[in-house]
Amino acid sequence: MKHRIIDTPVGPVTLVVDDDGVLCGSYLAGQRHHPDPATFGERSDEVAGDAAGQLAEYFAGKRTSFDLQLAPRATEFQRRVWLALRDVPYGQTVTYGWLAEQVGSPRGSRAVGAAVGRNPISIIVPCHRAVGTSGDLTGYAGGVERKRFLLDLEGGLLPGL
Repeated sequence: MKHRIIDTPVGPVTLVVDDDGVLCGSYLAGQRHHPDPATFGERSDEVAGDAAGQLAEYFAGKRTSFDLQLAPRATEFQRRVWLALRDVPYGQTVTYGWLAEQVGSPRGSRAVGAAVGRNPISIIVPCHRAVGTSGDLTGYAGGVERKRFLLDLEGGLLPGL
């Protein structure tokens, strides 16, 4: 494992790669469920170049999707939720209930919410695009202010939210 820290408009983001150089983490400073940084391995500004570049393009408004190999550590259910999130288009939002339907667990909104909250690859796996049934910006492991910023960046917020 190795990691690098990049500056972004939402604060420092730590990018973590496994021994094969595949991205397994993208953590916002102060994010809930943030692993112990000691598990990130050696710091190196030579790793995760593709992820750093694509995130810079995203924040500059020049990228609407990410093309990166990902290796999140997760349960099978979490993987299904995160894959469904990756299908949510830039600038759009979905409800936790909709995600629950997509992963074959129509009564599992709470379980889906928990999986969304434990997403280890923030922004790239767009958990910020999941909202409450009424469109409320319910929860975000990186903080609701960051969620609002990301949705504003994408033009995905409804007026009044």
